[in-house]
Amino acid sequence: MNNLRRLLPSANALLSFEAAARAGSFTKAATELGVTQAAVSYSIRQIETALGVKLFTRQHRRVALTETGERFYQDVSLGLAHILRSAEDIRRQHDDRHITISVSTAFASHWMVPRLAAFRQAHPDIDLRLQTTDKDIDLVAESITLGVRRGYGQWPGCGTAYFADEEILPLCSPGYLEEAGPFNSLDELAAAKLIHLDEPFRPRPSWQDWFANLGVSYQDRGDGLRFNDYALVIQAALEGQGVAIGWRHLTGNLIAQGNLVPARPEKWLGEQGFYVVWPFGPLENEDCKRVRDWLLDQSRPYRK
Repeated sequence: MNNLRRLLPSANALLSFEAAARAGSFTKAATELGVTQAAVSYSIRQIETALGVKLFTRQHRRVALTETGERFYQDVSLGLAHILRSAEDIRRQHDDRHITISVSTAFASHWMVPRLAAFRQAHPDIDLRLQTTDKDIDLVAESITLGVRRGYGQWPGCGTAYFADEEILPLCSPGYLEEAGPFNSLDELAAAKLIHLDEPFRPRPSWQDWFANLGVSYQDRGDGLRFNDYALVIQAALEGQGVAIGWRHLTGNLIAQGNLVPARPEKWLGEQGFYVVWPFGPLENEDCKRVRDWLLDQSRPYRK
């Protein structure tokens, strides 16, 4: 950069050169920059002296770039455009206080919405927005601020923080348990009306996985209720339609309120977990950090 300082007298001189080259006039450049025509002319002479070449040919009431000046203008205008774009991006990030979280419909409905009032009370200056999708979209490609994802904690180009254990238990409404239960064994539970999740895009544990991890052989014969969205699975369980696989971090409020109850005491702690995920490594935006830390604080009861 020391060589650059010796070759170019100042940043203002570069701005004067770019404006004069674009306008084809020192006078128009001066008007645009809010300086005198003499100031623009002086800046151009400084650059020409430092570089040892003529950048403009002076004509009556206008100027034209020399061949060298044209080449220099292309590089200067490109460089200034990059600087402008970067500055605008930084300013936009500073001015735009909204934070977008990409989550599943079930997470939005049963985890976020019951906590939104508390979030707004704690962080009234942050505009928090939820984006629900039927698959885990690429946060980097879609420029999404944060996401909640199930996995092993590794997503290319992303930073992560552990959010919740994958603790799964069988849940149903109190009315269904009174009507169809009690289920005195896992075998009796396997014979109950089970509500299945058949998600097309997100791999999720099935009832067969759940029983297998507890040492019970269960064959899914395609009966029972089947939904492709976990929000519908929970809703069906609430309506007394059968027994659903229940992720504890999503159903904790419903259990605490007595709307859902365990059909059996057994639970399975899966190998994967749920993570808060964000693009491009370490978080730099302070609002993002505040939202992430709030998410992690709220999920503390659901991780060991």
